Amino acid sequence: MSKNLHNKLASADQAVELGLKKEEFTHICEVLGRTPNFTELSIYSVMWSEHCSYKNSIYWLKKLPKDGPHMLVKAGEENAGLVDIGDGLACAFKIESHNHPSALEPYQGAATGVGGINRDIFTMGARPIAQMNSLRFGPFENSRTKWLLKGVVKGIGDYGNSFGIPVLSGEVSFDESYDQNPLVNAFSAGIMSVDDLISATATGVGNPVFIVGSSTGKDGIHGAAFASKDMTEDSMDDLPAVQVGDPFQEKLLLEASLELAKTDAVVGMQDMGAAGITCSSSEMSAAGNVGMKIDLDKVPTRQSDMKDWEILLSESQERMLVVVEKGKEDKVKEIFDKWDLNCELIGEVIEGDLLEFYKDGNCVASLPPSSLVLGGGAPQYQRDYKEPAYYKMYQEFNIKDVKEPENLVEVGNFLFSQPNIASKKWIYEQYDSMVGTNNVSTNNPSDAGVALVKGTNKGIAMSVDCNSRYVHADPETGTAIAVSEAARNIVVTGGKPSAITNCLNFGNPYHPESYWQFVGAIKGMSKACEKFSTPVTGGNVSFYNQSIVNGKEVPVFPTPTIGMIGVMEDVRDIMSLNFKSSKDHIFLIGKVVEDISSSEYLVKYHKVEASPAPYFDLDEEFKLHECVSNLIDQKLINAAHDCADGGLFVSIVEMAMASNFGCEISTHKTIRKDAFLFGESQGRVVVTVKNDQLESFKDIIDLSGVPYVSLGRVVSSANIVVDDVNFGSVDSLKEISENVIKL
Repeated sequence: MSKNLHNKLASADQAVELGLKKEEFTHICEVLGRTPNFTELSIYSVMWSEHCSYKNSIYWLKKLPKDGPHMLVKAGEENAGLVDIGDGLACAFKIESHNHPSALEPYQGAATGVGGINRDIFTMGARPIAQMNSLRFGPFENSRTKWLLKGVVKGIGDYGNSFGIPVLSGEVSFDESYDQNPLVNAFSAGIMSVDDLISATATGVGNPVFIVGSSTGKDGIHGAAFASKDMTEDSMDDLPAVQVGDPFQEKLLLEASLELAKTDAVVGMQDMGAAGITCSSSEMSAAGNVGMKIDLDKVPTRQSDMKDWEILLSESQERMLVVVEKGKEDKVKEIFDKWDLNCELIGEVIEGDLLEFYKDGNCVASLPPSSLVLGGGAPQYQRDYKEPAYYKMYQEFNIKDVKEPENLVEVGNFLFSQPNIASKKWIYEQYDSMVGTNNVSTNNPSDAGVALVKGTNKGIAMSVDCNSRYVHADPETGTAIAVSEAARNIVVTGGKPSAITNCLNFGNPYHPESYWQFVGAIKGMSKACEKFSTPVTGGNVSFYNQSIVNGKEVPVFPTPTIGMIGVMEDVRDIMSLNFKSSKDHIFLIGKVVEDISSSEYLVKYHKVEASPAPYFDLDEEFKLHECVSNLIDQKLINAAHDCADGGLFVSIVEMAMASNFGCEISTHKTIRKDAFLFGESQGRVVVTVKNDQLESFKDIIDLSGVPYVSLGRVVSSANIVVDDVNFGSVDSLKEISENVIKL
């Protein structure tokens, strides 16, 4: 093959059109020592996009805590995070966004998000066992919201159900800020032997490089760049940047990959996600300090007229790049032939820092992989940030300015009619929660999802959490709350928090106010993760989540979604949230505060949006977790549920809805009833205690120093009674709740 570079030389104007800055084009010319051609510029445009390079976030991401007692793989080292769960086993897990594709084509956008995150897990050698998701949409009553919701839910359900991985848990919320830019964050977790890790690294000069899985088409081209720009009225023109998924192909790819992992033939393997062949080849080469020579004519394609840059940038799904030990090619081909998948030798590992792509016998691109990747030559920036004007205004909120309603029964009914509080039954019933028979929490309703580690009694407890209204009000505190709530959900389920992954959804990083929110979120996450010893294993940054409305950029609420896992030594000890028996005592553990800030009650019932984040104290939260964990370990409580959206009243009713019982409780004498019932101050858990364990319960909790109050009793009549006032039957509240979200 001749090495004369084909394709016309690129220009600075073309660089700008592809999303690069003119100074970045100048730097590319300096790196290459010449002007790049269009294919090379296209490669840099995707690899230096925000989606691939994290150029506007990496400085701050490096400040997140990455060390912990269970860490096996640090953030950024492999496709996903990996933590030790004992007995020679490890859990691989990660969360990522597919926001922009889902805004244009909700079904495929969500489906391919699920497919991509699962590939990140099994390319490491882990078998996925559970999925979760975090979804955000505009106001539920809007027709566009319903269209998006229906498509996203069907995309997640169809792909996940067909692929055979259960959805264990998740969250769905609605707010005006997400009206044109929904958020679709997908989480996956898998189990593997500690010794079976497959690295995403290319080594061994002369080793062959294979592309395996589906054929390459024109779908998803420039998808990474598309994910790194604003949503506008013209975004539908980018529809080809939305990938198309095939869960049945992915299932075959999963089984073939795990079979391959058990051989001695694999040197390295990486999913082809954002930027396709370009990203996987450059990242694997850079990780191994080697180069690659790739013949694009050997890549199986779905169209006959694909140009070199189209093949390189395609984000067609269900594909992976595999580096194989020389001499063991037949072993690899045999496995993929068995599963009826493409397995084509397209190149080899070469010495030096050079990535060469050939087409029709000509070298169409020649560039150093180290210059392309995050942590290498990709640019890194520190953006200006400043506190937005609204922040101080929010701090001026005074609860005394809000009149307490006379009819709190009406408020209770109102809250359960709100989409953010109402049952998401219509959504989760479209997901197969039992496929694979790993789900322990289906018949044990709990705050966290729990998946059985087959062959053991162990379980992986997992939760995704973020109240973006809190983060908008105070990014640092709101994000610390998100980490704390994820940990609280795992603790009250009986697990021990281990580590987190994050999906950081924000607006334009070039806007100082949006960047201030991002920086605050990183600071809050760091503090909370250090407190709970839950290091960050990796994740995803998604900027440019905003819409252009009347010529003005309107960002979504800052949404740093936290995905956390914890370990349960024995799934038979799972703590569920449902009331168990009549006459059980009900207690509220945690500090009682007169606070309604940023609550659903304040915003939706009183129409007051300007208030700070709810009361939160990280040290108090930590002590609460230790206390509840101790009570569960000693089997002194028989139900536990945290206080979150909607406050204490919603938590109590949810415990009743999951059982055949009601309750009779009393409010606090010195605190406003609306604040006590509907406020969302943090660090609180509702528990129930049997009469014969009451004294032991009190002894343990008194020793902990954590405050608690007696609320009342579980009763056989299925009514919710507060201060001798009947707030309605459990069935009537359930009927309200389950009839809000139906499409």
